[in-house]
Amino acid sequence: MKQRAITLVLAALLLAGPALSSARADDILTADQFFSQVSDRYGQISDYEAHIAITAGKNPAMAGTIAYKAPSLLRIDFIQPPDQVIFFDGDQLQVYIPSLHAILAQSTTGKSGAGGASLASGEGLKMMHRSYTVAYESGPTAVPLDEGSSELVVRLTLSRKNPTDGFKTIKLSISPETKLIRRMEGWTISNDYFVFDFTAIKTNQNIPDTRFIYDSPASANVYNNFLFGSDN
Repeated sequence: MKQRAITLVLAALLLAGPALSSARADDILTADQFFSQVSDRYGQISDYEAHIAITAGKNPAMAGTIAYKAPSLLRIDFIQPPDQVIFFDGDQLQVYIPSLHAILAQSTTGKSGAGGASLASGEGLKMMHRSYTVAYESGPTAVPLDEGSSELVVRLTLSRKNPTDGFKTIKLSISPETKLIRRMEGWTISNDYFVFDFTAIKTNQNIPDTRFIYDSPASANVYNNFLFGSDN
């Protein structure tokens, strides 16, 4: 079973009010400027936690709690699948899969785009901005998150410039009320489709470093270099 790296992105932004039909063109932020504000604002967030739901193609949905602390600590504790854990300390990525009694491990030191800056941080979003072209999906005005939904979001579409980037297209749905990314959708080069939904987001909670200490089961089988292979 081939495992994929999950790049998780949460961002905050400064959202201007809905544009009036009589507004001057130079009063309306372009999508590129809008995304720059996302990364600038998110650079001010020291930590966050949220509920996360992940859908990957036709695979069973995944759900759990995600916690992040700048500059590069990340942990996801899943309730579905039960007891599965993703852990990243800035240098080492580990994925514990209880059903396989396995730990997938990957050193990311020296890997382009794989270090802490590629996580949900101001620097990580700036890297994304350099790698993708940004456009409004239908303009700066908020639209329903889903058809018939009362939850309104502003949608951005990101298209990759470099063919080596993992997602060829990314769509971000941003909540004007919370000023956070509510949903991230991604399409890979092989047209695999991923959806990341974030709810109950809390920022700057002074999460202690001990929250990110993870002792994987000693009896589990360890599979190293499952993403990039060995440099040797």
